[in-house]
This record gives sequence, structure tokens and C-alpha cells, in this order.
Amino acid sequence: MESHHIDSLDFHTARALLQWQVELGATEACLDAPVNRYETPKVAPKPAAAATGAAEPPPVQPKTDPVEVAKAAAAAAKTLEDLRAAMAAYDHCDLKRGARNLVFSDGNPAARVMLIGEAPGRDEDREGKPFVGRAGHLLDRMFGAIDMARAAPISAQSIYITNVMPWRPPQNRDPEAEEIAMLKPFLERHVEIVAPEVIVLMGNIACQAVLGRRGITKMRGIWHEAFGKPVLPMVHPAYLLRQPQAKRDAWADLLSLQAKLRDLA
Repeated sequence: MESHHIDSLDFHTARALLQWQVELGATEACLDAPVNRYETPKVAPKPAAAATGAAEPPPVQPKTDPVEVAKAAAAAAKTLEDLRAAMAAYDHCDLKRGARNLVFSDGNPAARVMLIGEAPGRDEDREGKPFVGRAGHLLDRMFGAIDMARAAPISAQSIYITNVMPWRPPQNRDPEAEEIAMLKPFLERHVEIVAPEVIVLMGNIACQAVLGRRGITKMRGIWHEAFGKPVLPMVHPAYLLRQPQAKRDAWADLLSLQAKLRDLA
């Protein structure tokens, strides 16, 4: 039979030829090369990202540990000015974003006694100093009763004050454990630089940060040790404003502090 090229066949001729092959028993078309029907089909490789224009996913960045960042920043501080600058540059605590001011310290850095409070309140946040307002005025009267003051130029009669948290928590809520943990390296370095003889912890948050536990009404008046220093927990002046009957215990604690300083002299 004379073969015809497919392009030269008209529709009716091509149909007749196909019908003739079907009548002969043909069931499928033959290709130019044999096909192995049992062979696993090959999957075409995916095009490279550069060829398709798709951007490669960014490499996974290691997670930042806020506590380790704080430890490194605090360790690098050699002076109180360095430490204040390091704390101001620390961006891993969200409290910083809602506070007006960094509340660093007040008083005489050469003082024998270092007071550690909890966190700034509204007045402290506004003025940038710890223990101002009603609680601060009561604190000054308390220590004035044993001839000590934050403004005293003589170290034996002066006190130095800071807080666990340098920024005010919103609505004066208690700082969270994670917030205390990330700021504690700065507190530890603060104590190292000032090198006081005695530390007074004012309130529950200070006890939690330094001694690892709360319960100020049971802990107050009992000497502990932390940072290699004698530590005396006392109730916060704000508590005394709400519970004036506790002032007798606070007076006993002040006398205990005065006796400790005499023993260390």
C-alpha cells in the first residue's frame, strides 16, 4: 500500500485509513521508539530557585536569650555611668517601651547601706528617681530616725537607693518572673560596683529577685546573705502607708540595721 504523509491527507481519507486499521485489529498507535509500560516514570527535577525567580527562604537565625544579652552588657560596665548607659541601651524588656524614664538610682554611691526597692511607680517614673512621692517621703523619715539620709555626704550616714526594675510596669503591676530574670544581671553588677557593706531589701519583689522567694511579713527583720553581703528584708514604705500598725516592726528593723553597722565598723 502506498503510504501517505499525514499532512497531505484530507479528512475523509485519513478517517478511512484509520477505520481500516481498526478493522484489522489495531488497538493502539505505535511510536517511533518502543515504550516499556512497566518502567517507573521519571519525575522531572524541580527548577532551581534562580531559574524560576523564586526567592530562597532566609536562613534560620538563632534565638536571642535576653538574660545572656543582659549578662554581657552588665559585665562590660566598669562604672555606674557605664551601667546606666548599658541599661538604657537594653531593648529586650517591654517595660521600657511604656515607661517615661529610666529610674537608675539616688543617694551616695559611697554609702555603707544600699537599698533595693521593687519597681518605679508613677511618681518615680515621672521624676526618674527611686522612692519619691508619699512612700519616698516616709522612707526618708524612717532612715532619718537613725541619722541616715540619701543626701548625706558622709558615707557612714548616707544611703544609696536603686530598684530591681528600672522601668515602671503598666498600672503598677508586679514585674513578671521573666522580666526580673532579664534585669537581675544589671542589679548584680550594680551591687558589685557600689560595693556596700549592707543591703536592705524593701518589699516582696526585691526579696524575690535577690533571695528567690517572697513572704516579706515573715522574712522581715531576719538577716540573710546575698551577693556576698548581709541582707535585711524590710516591708516597703507603701505597705506602711496602708498598714500603719506595722511601723513598730519597721522601727525594730531599723534598729537591727543600726546594730549591724556598729558590728561591721
